[in-house]
Amino acid sequence: MQSLDIHRPGMPDLQFVLMVAALCTSNLASLNISEPLRVMIFDRCWALVNKGSPPTRPEERVLDLRGGTEVTLEALVETIRSLLTQAGVHTLTWDHPPSEPTRASTPEALPLIERLRMLYPASPEVADPGNPE
Repeated sequence: MQSLDIHRPGMPDLQFVLMVAALCTSNLASLNISEPLRVMIFDRCWALVNKGSPPTRPEERVLDLRGGTEVTLEALVETIRSLLTQAGVHTLTWDHPPSEPTRASTPEALPLIERLRMLYPASPEVADPGNPE
């Protein structure tokens, strides 16, 4: 079982927002928040960074935060925390092993991904399924 304390997530705000948005759109049956709350969190976050209605097709329900500012990021974090706190949720829990990405990263994202790997290297105890060693 994996968990995420919404008030002390142990990760930068950007990673926290992306993680919660991914969980809310994941269709994980084991996530401890209701589907209506998941939709509300995503839709409110969408409204903070986009014009127009949130997409309805599941594969399009992805937040692009590249054009945001620190103020936008703070608003996203506060929105997520306040909605979860109002619902009585202080820790997100789910039961799902990490999986390989379903989409290839764009060339523009590769430098960011490499920097994140340098900041958060995999623990030596974690097996890398993509590495046959």
